[in-house]
Amino acid sequence: MTSAYILVVDDEPDIRELVQEILQDEDYEVDIAENGTVAKEKCRLKKPDLVLLDIWMPDIDGISLLKEWKETINVNTTDDFPVIMMSGHGSVETAVEATRLGAYDFLEKPLSLAKLLLTVEHALEAYKLDKENQGMRQQLFSADEPVGKSRVNEQLLHKIKEIAQHDSRVLFVGEPGSGKSKYSRLLHHLSPRSKQPYIELGVATLDSEYSAREFFGSEKDETIYYGVLEQAQAGTLYIDDIGDMDLTTQGLLLSTLETGKFHRIGGIESIPLNCRIITASHYSLEEFVKHNKFKSELYYQLNVLQVKIPPLREHCEDIPDLLNYYRDRFVQQEQFNYRSFSIAGLNKLRNYAWPGNLLELKNLVQRLLVASDDENISLNEVEKSIEYHTKNNHTNNKVKTSDNALTELFTHPLKEARELFEKAYLEEKLITVGGSVGKVAQLAGVERTHLYRKMKTLGIDAKKIAQKSKRLK
Repeated sequence: MTSAYILVVDDEPDIRELVQEILQDEDYEVDIAENGTVAKEKCRLKKPDLVLLDIWMPDIDGISLLKEWKETINVNTTDDFPVIMMSGHGSVETAVEATRLGAYDFLEKPLSLAKLLLTVEHALEAYKLDKENQGMRQQLFSADEPVGKSRVNEQLLHKIKEIAQHDSRVLFVGEPGSGKSKYSRLLHHLSPRSKQPYIELGVATLDSEYSAREFFGSEKDETIYYGVLEQAQAGTLYIDDIGDMDLTTQGLLLSTLETGKFHRIGGIESIPLNCRIITASHYSLEEFVKHNKFKSELYYQLNVLQVKIPPLREHCEDIPDLLNYYRDRFVQQEQFNYRSFSIAGLNKLRNYAWPGNLLELKNLVQRLLVASDDENISLNEVEKSIEYHTKNNHTNNKVKTSDNALTELFTHPLKEARELFEKAYLEEKLITVGGSVGKVAQLAGVERTHLYRKMKTLGIDAKKIAQKSKRLK
C-alpha cells in the first residue's frame, strides 16, 4: 500500500537532503522544497500527508507560511495536513506561536534522529485518527463484525472478508437503515488499506451545485479545497446514496474512473486517482439506468462486486444480540443508565418487522434508555416506543403528515418539495433533541459539516429552535 507522502521544506540543502534520506529509509515517500514558494507549488500539485517546515527561509518564513496554509485550506473537511516546525534558532515564544497557529510539534536543530522519527510517526497517526473521526463523527460505533450468529450473518461476514482482500470497487445494496455504511467500514478495516484514511460522503446531503467540488476539490488563486477523492488518498472512499448523484457529477466521476485521474474544479494539472471506491444505494440503479437517471457506464464501473445487505426481518434471530449490543455500547460511550430487556419486551421486539432495519433498532434502544431510569424495560414501554416510531415514521410506508401537507408537497417541483421536506424534517429533529446539531447528525445519519451547510441553505437557526424546544418543555 502507498506510504505516507512527506514534504520537507528547508533552505539548507544538507539538512533537507539528510532528512529526506532518513525518512526514505523508513519507507516514506519524500519530496523536498528549498523555499516557501516551491513548497506551496508542490502542495498544490499533490496534497502531502505531512510537512516538515523550517522557520527561517529567504522568501517567506515558516510561521507566515503556516498561517497562510491554515487560512487558505478548509480545515473543517479534513483538507488540512499536519505541520512539524523546525528551527536552529528556536525560542519558547516561537514554539508557542507555531502551536497556536496549528503546528503539530516543534523540533529544534540539530535534529535528533530518534525524536524526528517518533514525532513524524505520532503526527501521522494522530492526523489519521482525526480524519477518520471527522468522517465518521455521526457514527457511534466502530467497524465491528456483524452482530449475531445467524446463517445470514455468517454468510455476509464471509463474503465481506473475502472481498476485502481484493481492491475492486464494491457496490452495497440494501434497504434504508440496513447498515450499508457499517459494513463498508468493516470492509475497509479488513482490507490492506486499513491503516490509510477512510472517508464517507453521503450524496443525498449535497446540493447539486456543490457536488462536484466536494468530490474533486477546487482551486482558485492560492486557495485549495481538497475533495474527498484526495482526502481518501491511499485509503477508501465510501459514497452513500450514489443514486442521488446529479448527472453532471456522474459524468465527471465516470471520466475519473475510466482515466484514473481527475482535475480540481478550476485546476489545470491532473491528479492520479489513488483510493478504493465503495458505493451504496437503496434504490434500484438498474431501474435508474433504464429511465436515464443514472449513467449505464458509471453503473458498470461501480458494480464490479456487489454485496446485498439483508433487511433485519430476514435474520430476526439476531435481534436479541443486536439489542444487547447497542444497549451496552450506548451505556459505555454515552453513559446512559444500564437497563435490561424484559422477556416479554424482548419477545415483542424479536417478532417486530423492523421496517427501518438496524437504524430503527439503534434509535429505539437509545429512546428506551433515556425514557426511564427503571432497571427493566417493560413490554408496555416497548409497545409505546414502537407505536411512537410508527406514528412518526411509517404509515403504510408513506410519510404521515397533517393538514394535507403531503398533498401540498406534490404541487411543487421536485427540488422545492425536497427542500420543504428536509426543512420540516430537520426542524422536527432539532426540536426533539433540544437544538443539538450533533445529535441530529447522529439520528439523521449525516456528517455534521454537511448538516451545517444544509441548515444554512435551508435557513434553519438551531439556536432559535433550541429556545422553542425549551418553551415546549
